Amino acid sequence: MRLPRDLDGEQLARLLRHYGYVVTRQTGSHIRLTTAQEGEHHITIPRHSPLRVGTLNAILRDVAQHLGVERDILLVALLDR
Repeated sequence: MRLPRDLDGEQLARLLRHYGYVVTRQTGSHIRLTTAQEGEHHITIPRHSPLRVGTLNAILRDVAQHLGVERDILLVALLDR
């Protein structure tokens, strides 16, 4: 599936709440999210608008690997919300 070109960091952080990610801190233009679901996992998302496609892909790949799903399935689930 093609990655969205207009998604910003705050929108992505809100979408990831459905997977147990919560904002643990924000330093400058970066948001740190943590989940305890499937074991503890941390990710950092830049508060850029829009996120670069490569950055978004790397974040989604990392989250999908942690959750044990494919990136495309995760992307469809996030965007359907």
